[in-house]
Amino acid sequence: MIADAGTLAGVIGEVASARPEAPAIIDDLGTVTFCELADRIEATAGLVEELLPALPVAVIGPNHRTWVEAYYGIPASGRVLVFLNHRLHARELLTMIQRSGAGLVMGDQQEIRRLVDGGLDLPVFDWGTWSGLVDGVESRAARARATSARPTSADTAWLLFTSGTTAAPKGAMLSNANILAAVESSSRARPVEPDDVYLFPFPLCHVAGYNVVHRHVHGRPVVLMPGFAAAQFCDIVERESVTSTSLAATMLAALVDLLEAEPVRRKQLRSLRSVAYGAAPMPTSLLRRADELLGVDFAQGYGMTELSGNAVFLDAATHRRGLAGETQLLEAAGRPAPGVELRIADDDGNGLPDGEMGEILVRAEQVMSGYLDDEAATSAAIVDGWLHTGDVGHVVDGLLTVVDRKKDMVITGGENVSSLEVEAAILEHPDVARVAVVGVADPTWGENVCAIVVPRSGSMIDVTDLVVHVRSRLAGFKVPRHVVIMDELPVNTSGKVMKADLRARLAQEPDLIGERL
Repeated sequence: MIADAGTLAGVIGEVASARPEAPAIIDDLGTVTFCELADRIEATAGLVEELLPALPVAVIGPNHRTWVEAYYGIPASGRVLVFLNHRLHARELLTMIQRSGAGLVMGDQQEIRRLVDGGLDLPVFDWGTWSGLVDGVESRAARARATSARPTSADTAWLLFTSGTTAAPKGAMLSNANILAAVESSSRARPVEPDDVYLFPFPLCHVAGYNVVHRHVHGRPVVLMPGFAAAQFCDIVERESVTSTSLAATMLAALVDLLEAEPVRRKQLRSLRSVAYGAAPMPTSLLRRADELLGVDFAQGYGMTELSGNAVFLDAATHRRGLAGETQLLEAAGRPAPGVELRIADDDGNGLPDGEMGEILVRAEQVMSGYLDDEAATSAAIVDGWLHTGDVGHVVDGLLTVVDRKKDMVITGGENVSSLEVEAAILEHPDVARVAVVGVADPTWGENVCAIVVPRSGSMIDVTDLVVHVRSRLAGFKVPRHVVIMDELPVNTSGKVMKADLRARLAQEPDLIGERL
């Protein structure tokens, strides 16, 4: 391989040498072996070097095998892979491309066209064109002899933009070492079985994609879904004898609903042994329904983009105890993986004793390198090696429980939404004087975005018009699903909106929220 063993591409090279004919990727197009994947990684790296100076490469689109090739091949060229979420508005994506300094964009043809129509002025390649060019690159052996790029473990491999409390998302820089450390955490806390066949239903544009690397490191295949659909999920599990998967609460709810409506489909899932979940709170009632229908082991992972994946795990044995009656265990996020340090701290960063609530801090090799071109944000987030997660929780008997999000993030359907970003968009509406955005509980989506709006004097808020206004500016999942009109917002003496009071009132007066829009 052209990359060192401590890099993403280097790891694939080692697996390809040991198990060249073992399947690495399985999708609707067929199977890619580890040897074939290693060859295409080399070819991708060579093609990028020929086409582009040392600039990042952005990728966009639904799940596709070329996405996986880019996971490894772009960093192998010495360039940074920029993850673009195709669910975002074109205006948001163009800003991210500009901030990343990308010199080339590849991906799904429809998404590429959307960016070009929005004003993108960079070389673009759709999946088919790119794949054809990769096919034409010289052989792996010749490429390895000629290469000038030898990325190291410390080099940034992936750049993912996160939603924070500011209107502008921050670019988290993940090095080869960061990602492989997250993989090691998962491997030690949740070992991969020697016959594991893993189905990945999440978007590859999320940090959840580190799970793909996790299976590949162990020489096991990853089955790709272009997008989650419960019926298709059952069909794929049966066809490929899938043994493990990861699901968000919304996905698991859809699967459970299908199995209750069509019990015969339970036979399709006989090979499935384990389901991992994360990204949003999992209702205990849903977990119990799933346990009755699936009869599999459950595991939870707590992490974030800045951690390159998960760092805290609630294992299958603890889930079994929780489902058997120790229900408080199901409220926990889990225990830190070996090599991961966890601290609960006060506002000054001082450690707090067990049981006391404070901010969750994590120190581990998997903590990101920093935020792109933002030293202030990096210094605030990482202090003496400790990542300030912005989440609030407590530890009892070694188990971490996440209580709330310090930064008022809303997590809906596994997607992070910045309340301030939505508020900024709403305030552009001429009839809005003030607004506060909070998350309200939803049994399907985990949370919904709820906007509490104060009209300008003499104006009336047309809710439909307001929603259309926001949709024209932000991604669909960021659009409020509830709009509450109030005469004023509760504020403290400094004029800051007290969102905790708003959440409490909405919980006490659910009729204010109304039906989901």
